[in-house]
Amino acid sequence: MKNLLLKRGHLLVSEPSIICDTSFNRSVILIADHNKEGSIGFILNKPLKFSLKQLVSGVHKDFKVFNGGPVEQDNLYFIHKRPDIIPDSVEIASGIYWGGDYNTVIKLINSEQLNENDIKFFLGYTGWSEQQLKNEVEEHSWVVSENTFENKVISDNLENYWRTKMIELGDQYSIWSNAPENPSCN
Repeated sequence: MKNLLLKRGHLLVSEPSIICDTSFNRSVILIADHNKEGSIGFILNKPLKFSLKQLVSGVHKDFKVFNGGPVEQDNLYFIHKRPDIIPDSVEIASGIYWGGDYNTVIKLINSEQLNENDIKFFLGYTGWSEQQLKNEVEEHSWVVSENTFENKVISDNLENYWRTKMIELGDQYSIWSNAPENPSCN
């Protein structure tokens, strides 16, 4: 399978060979920004064991929080599909938006105008310097893939996305879809 060119909105699917890296093993990452200075993305399929309500005082609803990546894990980030009610949002691609006015988001959650089908929260992000991600793709750590899920990456249960993408990639990847997480434990 030939990799696509890197661009915002594409997905990075970890190669099956990334076994010992707990952050990226079986990860699917949405590229939120990609330019000559570097790339930023969010891991879509690694839910954490606590909720937004536990992290942010004043939030009255339980929203899942995901491990966005190993960079700045003390910061909260979000993607959403509601730029009509969240000012200052930046479109990533395919109806997926990044960020916006945080205080407005909290008010919208508490007034039940936003739900988990509209917004997804992350602690941290993934980041690469100018050539780092390109090198990792060339070294076969990642497969660059179209985001066939589009803005469903916000609302769907993503825990099986890696497996789904392995099947979708076909050929040498589909066999990995049913492999144990660590083949040496088989």
